[in-house]
Order: sequence, then C-alpha cells, then structure tokens
Amino acid sequence: MKPDTPESPLRGHARKPTKLVPSAELLRKLNLNAAGIDVGSASHFVAVPADRDPKPVREFRSFTADLHRLADWLVACRVDTVAMESTGIYWIPLFEILKDRGLEVLLVNARHLKNVPGRKSDVLDCQWLQELHTYGLLRGSFRPEPPIAALRTYLRHREVLVEYAASHTQQIQKALTLMNLQLTNVLSDVVGVTGMAILRDILAGERDPKVLARHRDARCKATEAEIVASLTGNYRPEHFFTLRQTVELYDVYHEKIAACDRQLEALLATLAKEEPKTPASSLPPARTRKKPRNNEPSFEIRSPLYALAGADITQIEGIGPYTALRVLGEIGTDMSPWKSAKHFTSWLTLAPRNRISGEKLLSSKTPPSANRLAKLFRQAAVSVGRTQTALGAFYRRLAARIGKAKALTATARKIAAAVYAVLSRGRLHLDPGADAYNLRYRARTLATIRRRAKDFGFQLVPATQTPPPAGEVS
Repeated sequence: MKPDTPESPLRGHARKPTKLVPSAELLRKLNLNAAGIDVGSASHFVAVPADRDPKPVREFRSFTADLHRLADWLVACRVDTVAMESTGIYWIPLFEILKDRGLEVLLVNARHLKNVPGRKSDVLDCQWLQELHTYGLLRGSFRPEPPIAALRTYLRHREVLVEYAASHTQQIQKALTLMNLQLTNVLSDVVGVTGMAILRDILAGERDPKVLARHRDARCKATEAEIVASLTGNYRPEHFFTLRQTVELYDVYHEKIAACDRQLEALLATLAKEEPKTPASSLPPARTRKKPRNNEPSFEIRSPLYALAGADITQIEGIGPYTALRVLGEIGTDMSPWKSAKHFTSWLTLAPRNRISGEKLLSSKTPPSANRLAKLFRQAAVSVGRTQTALGAFYRRLAARIGKAKALTATARKIAAAVYAVLSRGRLHLDPGADAYNLRYRARTLATIRRRAKDFGFQLVPATQTPPPAGEVS
C-alpha cells in the first residue's frame, strides 16, 4: 500500500500539499436568505427557507403578472439571493425581472445538479437548489451586463439572418441548375455583382444569353463568351417560379440584415459615448487594410470598440473588426469575472480537462462545448495558420507534431489568452513574427539538448568544429 503523502509525484511534477479544512467548516451556511427556483415553460416552482413562510414552496405560472407576484413574494420573505437552472430560454424573463428588483440571481448549469438520484419532481428540485445555494455549493454562469447583453442579442440575431440568407443562396443555385443555367461553373459568387445583375434581368423577362452576358463586371475572371455559353438553358415555368421567389426571399433577408446593422451601429455608438474608456483619436493604425468580407457590417467598427474597451484587440492576428465586435458582444469589456488567462481559457473549454485518479493522469482531453466564443477563436486560428506570424509558426509546428485538430485548439487558446491580456491590461499586442518565434524555439530546443547531454556526461559540438578524439568523453 502506497504511503499517503501530499507530495507524491505525478508525471514528474510534485503535487501541491492539500490544505485540510476542519470538519466544522465543511458545510457552513453562507447564504441564509437564499431561494431556489425550478424553471419550467408553463410554471416555476420556488422554495424559500422554511422559517420565512408557512408554505415555503409555491408554484407560479409563467405569465408576466405571476412573475411579478413571484418577485414580490421573495422580497416579502427577505430573500436577497436566488439560484435557478438555465432551462432553455424560459429563465430569461424571470431573470430580468428579479435583477430589476435588486436580487442577486445565480444562473446554474443544469448538468451540475444531475448527479444526485431520486430528485425527479419540481418540488424536490427547487428545494434542492435552495439547500445547495444556502451552503454556497452553487456557481453562477457568466452573463454580461444589460448593455452588452443587448449588443449580444443583436449580433446573434444577425448571425441567424445571415444563415437564412445563405440557405436561399443555395436554393438559387439549385433553381439555376434545374434550368441548366451553369452560372455556378463560371462565376465564383452567383450572388455577386455580375450574378445578381444577370438574375434580375432574367426575372425581368430577358432570355438572350448575349444580352445577359453584357452585365459582366470588369473584375470577373470568366470571359463574356463563357458566360454566354452558360446562359443557354431550359426555362421551365415551375423552376422559373422557384427562382423568382427564392431571389425575393434572399433580398428580404438582406434588407433585414441592413436594418439590424443600423441598430448595431446606433447601439455601439451609444455605448462608446456613454462609457468611454479611451478617446477614439488615440486608436492605433489598423493591422491590415482589407475590405470587409461578404456578410460583414459595412459601418466603422474599430473606433467605437476602441473607445468602449480601451484597447484594440484587432491588433491580434486573426481578430478582424467584425470578429472583435462579436467577441466583445459575448463577454463585454470587464475581465474581472476571470481571475487569470488560465481561468478564461478554461471557461472557454480551450484548456485540457485533466482527469486524475490514484496519482495517474487518465485523460487530458479538451471537454466538448457549444461555447460561441470558443468557436470564434477556433475560426481565427484557422486563418492564423496561413500567416507569417508567431502564432502561425506555433500552429504549423504543433500541426506537424500532434495533428491539425489539436494544434487548432492550442492556437485558439493562445489567441484567447492574448485577448484576455489586452482587455485586462489595456496593452497593445505586438506579434514578433514567424522568424523571431522560430529562432526562440530553436534556442530553447538547443538549451534542452545541451542540458540532457550534460546530464549523460557528453558535450554538444557544432558541426563546424572538430569533434573530440574517439573514445574521449568531455
């Protein structure tokens, strides 16, 4: 039997001594005025301390008037902190009403409460939540402040509109193929300048390929003759009707995207004006001068974001203006909820989750997650891998050693750590470049090899120098 020592080695690392807690302090009531709410679609079950009301568990329907009655009851019971499960989207109206009443609300991950069997009823669930919260055993999920939450709502809605518009782009391509109009084979973007001009002329009744080909933009790589050959098709009425309605729906969604952009621009300008951290005039020059990509907002993003955040995260490779807006829309500008960059990347599920049992590391895989911000950082890592930057060199080195999937996650974690450093300290991010990274990695590797050689009684000699005589160990 192994001795129970607090410093048993684990893969070459010493385990930190475990701090023993007196048994009297293990379960101490920390929140004496706590309540628990089991959230449902039609009604909510609420539990308060047993000494606050003759009927400490009550059911309230999900109508707005009932939610206000629920809040009034909690205030009457002298409750100042509430824990509720994050069930779908049903918790949002109740959460907002309770926050407006000045109560502290903890939004608890439902997965953290499923480890105790036998509690399958709504009454038992809310009582269990109340009891756990009383002893301080629950952690609330992160939710940004109301202004940032409003920005996040607009951005997420915009993503949905872009997805809908993209699905109608595919339907346009399908309708053209059914009519054997091979525009997709000669145009890189069938809904680009040339493609949309041709489509609108077709819907207006034009059928002559030569007339339609005159809409060719000067930047189009396909020749006019190729476009003429692709526009000789079979205009069947049912396919033409499908094409007309699909183009109309495509236009409708882009009108909604433009309206959403106007709301975003107005809200961003308001936030930058009300809560400025730094003047927009001190904005550093842009890292690149690329035009906005397709489906990105066309308004100025960097200036109001810089005034709002007090830092420019677009200086980080892979983070463009629109990506920076989406990042701040998810987490805001206050990084105090995370103690360090390690806590931040762990919350993003970009850090390994070590499973240790009996001083043995069983697994260190990255946990699965649907975190939107982690997805953004992974997308940024994909573009970084093709650049001549330190992050790009880091990605290529890891991809060659452990594979692209793991290298992508590791690079995304580095980008996330850089974002945390910029937002928490307000410093300008400077990338040393791929050459500087490779030189530093080479020096670190040589130092390791020299140290290992010295441990074995050898000495490294550069290839340009004369090696020591055979049999001589230096």
